[in-house]
Order: sequence, then structure tokens, then C-alpha cells
Amino acid sequence: MYAVEMDQSKRLLVISAVQRVTAEQAKQVAHEVRKLLKDVPPGFRVLADFRWLESMDPDAARHIAEIMDALAEKQVASVTRVMPDPHKDIGFNILSHFHYGPEIQITTVETLADALQSFAAG
Repeated sequence: MYAVEMDQSKRLLVISAVQRVTAEQAKQVAHEVRKLLKDVPPGFRVLADFRWLESMDPDAARHIAEIMDALAEKQVASVTRVMPDPHKDIGFNILSHFHYGPEIQITTVETLADALQSFAAG
């Protein structure tokens, strides 16, 4: 399952993946992300929370790429991923090289507390 929300006041898009994510769910999230970003000015941040992710369908990768493309098109400033188990990085790092430019700061941390601390520091 995927969930997406935008905190306009903090200019923060939060994407959460929980349990098993299907390709159809990833497709719906790609659509939702585009909708939420429609009027968002450049320079927003993304928190991608994968603490509770168990697995993701391989066919979801193209929709993940669509999400990354949408973020890059809208000029995201930074993407912070919470990934406690590096083995569950199902290609996010590889996809990032193709869908984000060098100007987008990408950080991967193990805990939500680390992510929040990095936001406070930045």
C-alpha cells in the first residue's frame, strides 16, 4: 500500500510505502503525486518513508520512475528516504541516477528520527 500527502506550509511531500506494493498502487500514486504537485513551486522537499515496506512488484518500477520524473520536472530540492534495511532498496538508487539530476540532493537514512534531524539541519 502507498500513501501520499502534501504539507503546503512545510513544502514537504510525504510518500509512504507499507507492506506489499502492487504495480497498480504505484500507478495510482504516480497520478496522485502529479495532482498534488500541480501548483507547488520549485524547491519543495520529499520524505519517502519505506520503514514498513515488505515487498514491491517488479512492474511497479516504471511507475516509481514516473514519480521521480514528476518530482524532477517540478524541481524538487531534496529527497530523503527512510530505508532501515538496505536490502529493501529495490532499485531506488539506480532509478535515481536516471531520473534525478545532479542538483537534487538525495539522502538515505535508517530511521525517521534521522530524516527529521536532517530536515531540521537543512
